[in-house]
Parts: sequence; C-alpha cells; structure tokens
Amino acid sequence: MDYQLSNLSSEILLGIVNEHLRLHCHNRQDLFYELDIPSNMLEQKLADAGYHYDPISNQYKGDN
Repeated sequence: MDYQLSNLSSEILLGIVNEHLRLHCHNRQDLFYELDIPSNMLEQKLADAGYHYDPISNQYKGDN
C-alpha cells in the first residue's frame, strides 16, 4: 500500500497507523508488513513529530 509518506502530514499518518494497529495489527511488525512501509521511515517521521510507539496500548502516542 503506497501512502507516499513524504506527502502526508504527521497527524494524518498517525491516524492511519493507529487505526491499523487498533483494527488489524497485533504489533508494529504486523503494521509494517500490512502497509508495506519501511519501519525506519515510519519511525523517523513519527519521532520527528514527537510520537513514539507504546507497546502496552499498541498505539503511537505523543511524547510527554
């Protein structure tokens, strides 16, 4: 699935990945596979916007 990550805002990307994590994926690896997204690209884009993965809730959340 090609979302053209470089063209999406971090907020839109966050919504897409959290929805997939909530509804379809048990963890990040499932997410990377399902969306066919390079893990380093996704992690860096979300980290740059202040979001990190929380394995307990299986969601990306804002850094506090």
